[in-house]
Amino acid sequence: MADDNPLLIQREGPVVRAIMNRPDRRNSISTAMGEAWSALLAELREDRTARVLVISGAGGHFCAGLDLTEVQKPMSPEAKLEAQRERNARTGARFVGISELPQVVIAAIEGSCHAGGLGFNCCADIAFATASARFAAPETRRGLVPAQILPWMVRRMGRANATRMVLEGRVIDAAEAGRIGLVHEVVADAAALEALVQRSVKDVLEGAPNALAETKLLLRALGPLSPDGYAEAGAASFGRTASSPEAAEGIAAFKEKRKPSWVV
Repeated sequence: MADDNPLLIQREGPVVRAIMNRPDRRNSISTAMGEAWSALLAELREDRTARVLVISGAGGHFCAGLDLTEVQKPMSPEAKLEAQRERNARTGARFVGISELPQVVIAAIEGSCHAGGLGFNCCADIAFATASARFAAPETRRGLVPAQILPWMVRRMGRANATRMVLEGRVIDAAEAGRIGLVHEVVADAAALEALVQRSVKDVLEGAPNALAETKLLLRALGPLSPDGYAEAGAASFGRTASSPEAAEGIAAFKEKRKPSWVV
C-alpha cells in the first residue's frame, strides 16, 4: 500500500528525489507523509554530499494538500482544536525546513497542486510544471484558512496575486500560474518536465556547493518570510477554523461533490 511508504526517496549521486506517494489520494498530506518529510529534512540538513532535492508526486499529480479525512477524525472540540493547531504548525515548520536546506530544491509539478501542495511549490527554490498542471488555494471553500502557505505564496508571486488566489479559491491552469510567477517555466508534458528538471540540475551542479548554500543564506537575509508571530497566529487560526461547524460542512460538501450551505 502507498500509505506504507508515503514518501519515496531516490538517490542519484548528489541528487535526491522525494516523490509524494499517495496517488489514490492525489498525494494528499497524511500524518505519515508529514513524519516522513520531517525525517528526510533532518537527514538532508546534515548531508553535504547531497546537492539538489527534486520534489514531485506519483501517479500524475503533485500534491492536493491536507488529507481532509484526518481533519474529520472524531474527537472532542477542544482536542480537535489543539490537534489541528499542532498539525498546522508542523506543516509550516516543514516548509521553512525545505526552504532552509543547503541543497537547491526543485519542484516538478504535474496534475493537482492545491492548498498544501502550493506550499511545497512555493518554498522550493525553482518550480516547473506541465501544461496539464492545475493550481488552487481552496481552503476558504472548505471552511478553512490558507494559514501556512500564504506567506510562501506572497513571496513567490506577490501579495496582489496571492490575495486574489486565496480569496477566490478557484483553480487556475499552468499558463496562468506561469504568468503570475507561481512557477518558473511550463512545458508540454511529463517527458518535457523531466528533461527540464535534468537540465536545471545540470546547471545547478555547475555551481560550487558551499557557494550555492551561502547564496541561499543571502536570499533569506533579504527579508523575513513573515512578521514575527505569524506562524503561531496562522496555526491558531487554522485550529479554530478546522474545528468549526463551517469546516465540518465545507469538508462534507467537498466529499459529497455539492455546494456548501453558505453558497447562495
